Amino acid sequence: MDTHDKSSFAVVRADVLPDIVLRVMEAKRLIAIGEEKSLAAVCKRIGISRSAFYKYKDCVFAYEEKLTARMLSVYAVLRDEPGVLSGLLTALSEIGANVLTLNQSVPVDGAAAVTLTVRLADVSDRQFFTERLNTLPGVVNIRLLSEE
Repeated sequence: MDTHDKSSFAVVRADVLPDIVLRVMEAKRLIAIGEEKSLAAVCKRIGISRSAFYKYKDCVFAYEEKLTARMLSVYAVLRDEPGVLSGLLTALSEIGANVLTLNQSVPVDGAAAVTLTVRLADVSDRQFFTERLNTLPGVVNIRLLSEE
């Protein structure tokens, strides 16, 4: 790896990083989840200067588990009845799925098409996944479109 190449990346265990890098990553996380609204407040809370934040903010990123989890694209046809989409989302949560995207069409003839992208830590049994969702009240059909 050319250490002079500014676009190269490395994955490094957090316990060997300088404390300032870990603090900047925590500051970015707090801002992203809305726990702190202003940069001044988050820097004060974390105990770093704003200049340190600006120095590292575009260079350090928390490792996302998407490399170890599975992403599924799901196509669903749902009846146009109150609570059907909510029931589907609740079931996904119970299975351990994190909904990343959701798009729903306007209902036509009493049914609406919904496409979702979900992240699952364990998709060892895709058949169980689809069977479980297909048994929900108001679900006409669930199909897996793709898996990454």
